[in-house]
Amino acid sequence: MRITLIVLGVLLMFFGTVWFFQGINVLPGSFMTGQTQWAVYGGIAFAVGFFVLYRSWRKRPPSHPS
Repeated sequence: MRITLIVLGVLLMFFGTVWFFQGINVLPGSFMTGQTQWAVYGGIAFAVGFFVLYRSWRKRPPSHPS
């Protein structure tokens, strides 16, 4: 499960970065280029990806059986 979350977090951060730069007209060649809404979506995707990655890397305390 941890590896899946790491992969998901990295992918969200990657696509979020691409969408953001297309939205602010830095990466041309797409219908998203120059569209502010895609910059917002990219920022959100990056933030969610960062959160997922952070949560998956964080060490959890060992669970004690009751």
